[in-house]
Amino acid sequence: MLGSAVSRRDIPTYEHAPDTPSADAAMALDALTVTRLWSNPCWLTARLNILANRFNVPLYGWIEERFGLTRPEFVVLFSLRLASDLAAAQIATSTGFPKNTLSRAINRLLKQKHVKRSDDPTDRRSFKLTLTAKGRAVVDEAMPRLYARERDMLAALSERERETLSGLLAKMVVALEQRDAGGAD
Repeated sequence: MLGSAVSRRDIPTYEHAPDTPSADAAMALDALTVTRLWSNPCWLTARLNILANRFNVPLYGWIEERFGLTRPEFVVLFSLRLASDLAAAQIATSTGFPKNTLSRAINRLLKQKHVKRSDDPTDRRSFKLTLTAKGRAVVDEAMPRLYARERDMLAALSERERETLSGLLAKMVVALEQRDAGGAD
């Protein structure tokens, strides 16, 4: 495998992946990736990060090249395409992006006329964001590419496995959000 890879017994007694690599996986992947997936005490985050990067890097690179938008800017547009009339704080909470990062993205999108801002009638300290036709056109053009990439990633799973994965990941998100809202570390 890796020339200087540590074995499972060399790593402190942390939990490791509950499975082992199949022969196909071991043959298809480079040695470091095999180690990150199966000999890593943080196996879940390694797997999630690898998948997220395989999705995000090519797609956000294309979005930046095609539309001149950064990832936070596109995330704002995408969020507003899913649900209109959102406050910046709602987008920050949902996406995990820092408020200052989203504030810069929103200001740039306002200048480019991808979004418009209106006062929030229920909170004078806040404002609501909505997509303009220009912003909607960006998301609508990008969606087929995003959807196709996700379908490619899910192709290895049966419909039942997709449903199980969806449910398990949603359960983890809800539990983490509840834990974080409670102030636990």
